[in-house]
Amino acid sequence: MRIFSETEIRIIGCLIEKEITTPEQYPLTLNALTTACNQKSNRDPVTSLTDSDVLDSVNALIQERIITDETRGNSRVAKYQHRFCNTEFGSLKLSKQELAILCVLFLRGPQTPGELRTRTQRLCEFDNVAQVENVLNGLSADEHNPKVIKLEKEPGKREARFAHLFCGEISQATATFQQVPSESRDNERIVALESDVVDLKLEVEELKKLINNLLDK
Repeated sequence: MRIFSETEIRIIGCLIEKEITTPEQYPLTLNALTTACNQKSNRDPVTSLTDSDVLDSVNALIQERIITDETRGNSRVAKYQHRFCNTEFGSLKLSKQELAILCVLFLRGPQTPGELRTRTQRLCEFDNVAQVENVLNGLSADEHNPKVIKLEKEPGKREARFAHLFCGEISQATATFQQVPSESRDNERIVALESDVVDLKLEVEELKKLINNLLDK
């Protein structure tokens, strides 16, 4: 598996995200891609890449056919799209759920299954956290070429986080050190609670349906 730089993986994550969430604006111009990389929402860490930074990485990825220049006709503005997976040229084949999980990991760093379920909602659907965990287990199952790794559970945390391996091996110490403190952790707890509420609502709906079916008999 090719090892990407942090900037390259941010670019790939942005192209995957925008292809799904704003297809009418995809492929992306260099300016749009730089803006997407530097978004203050749904990004961790927040970056301040220049057009030149992004273009250097884009050109490197174009050479390996991971990104293609989709400029059409007489347009003077270059537009880029990813060919990261599911193409006739590459061996990397991912389901919609696998791609969504990797996209969020590329853009936001290590995440718990609960966070991933909440943060992939714009990209795909998961019925519950257990389904997210099953997909994560599949992504980590390849003994010779795992795509994600389960990190050690932090003290006081209910769920362990998962990290992608497309930028190389990740040490537990580094993953812990990179965690942004207090406010970020509070946000994580809120996300986990929101995920629990969603699960409870779904269970209540299922119970209501079951009761109604029994009463109708």
